[in-house]
Amino acid sequence: MVRRVLIVEDDVHIAELMKLHLRDEAEVVEHAADGLTALQLIERASWDAVVLDLMLPGVDGLEICRRTRAMARYTPIVITSARSSEAHRILGLELGADDYLAKPFSVLELVARVRALWRRTDALSRHARLESGVLTVAGLDLDPIAREAQVDGRPLTLTPREFDLLFFFARHPGQVFTRLQLLNQVWGYQHDGYEHTVNTHINRLRAKVEPDPTQPRRILTVWGHGYKFAANAPATAAA
Repeated sequence: MVRRVLIVEDDVHIAELMKLHLRDEAEVVEHAADGLTALQLIERASWDAVVLDLMLPGVDGLEICRRTRAMARYTPIVITSARSSEAHRILGLELGADDYLAKPFSVLELVARVRALWRRTDALSRHARLESGVLTVAGLDLDPIAREAQVDGRPLTLTPREFDLLFFFARHPGQVFTRLQLLNQVWGYQHDGYEHTVNTHINRLRAKVEPDPTQPRRILTVWGHGYKFAANAPATAAA
């Protein structure tokens, strides 16, 4: 399989250093120095990873992340930014980035993070092929190949990360997971200190799959421990 990486970075020297190292991991490594060019490349072709700076001329990195996550195909994203504050890290992760590296960073660490992303996406792809049938539980129908979901016969519009999280829950009914465990299993990396990213995604999922998000029946909070999926939840709200 040919690996394709897009580096979105306005600093030419940093971009060349990343290209030098990532060429050992991918057959195709391209560079975009501004946000508009990056968006055009992302829209025209599929990428196995996008290494994305936040501070860019034209369209900024957060907007690129947002638009990429709105696309049908899933693209792993690693944000690299001089904005190292907790707020920017959280925002980047909640917009759908898979990882976040604050500048200055080790290029070898960047390569290791990209490899970890590929191991995760490859594992998910293998798992989807093994479970190519539709998973039906608690009024939910989840198709891991088409990445389509329904609740009580109604189509759901989910972001790639929301689908991954819901599919993970549905595959492990009744099992309690901490927020760190969910970050590791679904996001593919333990972002210590950013467990509330899980809370945000669960709140969004509840708004989409629960008859009454304030009284969840499918995705339950286990106080002091984490969350679990209730397989015996009723398919529809009580009359």
